[in-house]
Amino acid sequence: MVISILGAGSWGIALSILLRQNHHSVIMWEFDAEVCRKLNEERTLPEKLPGIMIPGDIIIVNELSAAIGDSEIIVLALPSHTIRQVAENFRGLLTPVTSVIVNVSKGIENNTLLRMSEVLCQVLPGQFHSKIATLSGPSHAEEVARNIPTTVVVASYEPAVSELVQQVFSTRYFRIYSSSDLIGVELGGSLKNVIAIAAGILQGLGMGDNTMGALLTRGLAEMVRLGRKLGADPMTFAGLSGIGDLITTCISSYSRNRYVGEQLGRGRKLPEILENMSMVAEGVKTTASAYALSQKHQVEMPITAAVNKILFEGMPPEKAIQELMTRTLKPEIWS
Repeated sequence: MVISILGAGSWGIALSILLRQNHHSVIMWEFDAEVCRKLNEERTLPEKLPGIMIPGDIIIVNELSAAIGDSEIIVLALPSHTIRQVAENFRGLLTPVTSVIVNVSKGIENNTLLRMSEVLCQVLPGQFHSKIATLSGPSHAEEVARNIPTTVVVASYEPAVSELVQQVFSTRYFRIYSSSDLIGVELGGSLKNVIAIAAGILQGLGMGDNTMGALLTRGLAEMVRLGRKLGADPMTFAGLSGIGDLITTCISSYSRNRYVGEQLGRGRKLPEILENMSMVAEGVKTTASAYALSQKHQVEMPITAAVNKILFEGMPPEKAIQELMTRTLKPEIWS
């Protein structure tokens, strides 16, 4: 199949390599002309995927029209806050040959509070809405690019779409499960980044295993609580896009969101941290969206609220922890 990867960051490159290994024709789009030129010349991106070479038969282009062409599958491997603009730019290039549009971004749009599939449905023509799928789960690009065994989940309202993604992307080291719970899969992949920032803060402050275990457990409770309110199946959060991705992102040294939190815990300020990062930490913007959703739907999410205060209101992390620990006592399971 002819597959377009929109986004030549670490995840876009890792998926391009995976799909080429599966004998598909791959075209990768990079929006920055200079970066595109450098990728074509050097065939590597050492600042994001050190030691990984991009096969010479993967085409890298700077023009969306050249990327879309007659692609049968389009993969959106972009920061979530850019999805709307890029989709607006390519919607006129789509043809009936496109059978699936796969989102691999993890975020909730600020202001609109829409998930990525909802953003795509707002922007793209109606005939493509049933072709949208989201691929999510514990899947650091640094490991996928090195063929380290990984399992993820693809969600779509159309079983045939999920089945096609499973067939096209699955390899002996990349296993894909399917789900019909698009809401839950997208929320899980997005909300876990907020908890990962909190995990990094705990690490930066030198907290222990007890604290981390409590954070992951109560963080998951918040994810389930909001997910149920928004129509997700609570059991989805017990799967790969929920607790699987949550654990991986909170403990991994590859996690950008955990890194942001760790630096905050060590006393650095958010603008300085972000300015010196080469990759996007989706959890920063998602925290604002998640907090806004909790307020809109009257869902209690104290950890999310605490991270929001630390990121955007300048609250010292130590004070946020004390506020969490001294809240009104209540049963562990409640709704």
